[in-house]
Amino acid sequence: MKISTQTTLAALGCSLGLLGVSLCSQAQQTEAASTTAANPLPQVDRDFIQTASMASSTEIDAAKLATHNTQNKDVHAFARHMIVDHTKLAMELKMAAPHGVTVPKDNSDTSVLDALRPLKGAEFDKAYAQKVGVEGHKDAIQAFQKEIADGQNADIKKAAQKALPTVEEHYRMSQTLAQKVGE
Repeated sequence: MKISTQTTLAALGCSLGLLGVSLCSQAQQTEAASTTAANPLPQVDRDFIQTASMASSTEIDAAKLATHNTQNKDVHAFARHMIVDHTKLAMELKMAAPHGVTVPKDNSDTSVLDALRPLKGAEFDKAYAQKVGVEGHKDAIQAFQKEIADGQNADIKKAAQKALPTVEEHYRMSQTLAQKVGE
């Protein structure tokens, strides 16, 4: 079978044309993806979203561990309270984020969870109350206060202001729990 030069050039032209369409389409997709992926928030607000979402995820996952690793009724009650409140806080943060801004979910601090996982009973109770309860909420309070003072996005700042009293109450509850379990 003999292929003419004209047929070869036509096929090459079609291939280049399709390649051009494909590259053009990819360029548009890349531009659209980077526009969607680009975080339009100032760094302080992005940092807050990351910190707040990680704190809530860690609280929820650690509380789930607590339901299995303790027999202490106070620890169980605290854990249930953390699951409910931090699930709500995570939803409020997500709703406050501008369109196109992804709020991480399931981004727990694995080092905290890995340290808690092997512990049981009173040993778990002390570590959970201190590390997740007291220290975690103390750090969260600082993050929320920083967002309230320095945040640039009005909706996220407002969400932080609304949530701060709950986080402060968790801190007080965790201090009481830590005293009860012997910290």
